[in-house]
Amino acid sequence: MSTRFLAVFALILACAAGPARAQDVAAPFDADLQRLAEILGGLHYLRAICGANEGNKWRNEMQALIDAETPSGERRTRMIAGFNRGYNGFQQTYRSCTPAATVAIRRYIEEGSKISRDLTARYAN
Repeated sequence: MSTRFLAVFALILACAAGPARAQDVAAPFDADLQRLAEILGGLHYLRAICGANEGNKWRNEMQALIDAETPSGERRTRMIAGFNRGYNGFQQTYRSCTPAATVAIRRYIEEGSKISRDLTARYAN
């Protein structure tokens, strides 16, 4: 191998192994945000099949969460994956509104509200 190739390869490795940007570092509340994102995804699907006629309300709530947190890189990817996991999980289980789906909606709204209150109380400026 040529010396020039090795120098370029070493430079690429050094850049890849450099410190993560501040935005990519996990925050202490990231697990809660990911769970909240998953809840929003589940609600987006379940409320639609149960005839809530809310349109994109829950997707818009997720977008507002992303806009407020402004994550980048891996943090953003994990939040979006949480929303999609919540949506897809219920999509695979429910094709129509059932009593169990209604219970899941109620529980998700309660859990999401609790997470939101706790995060606000603990981390709000």
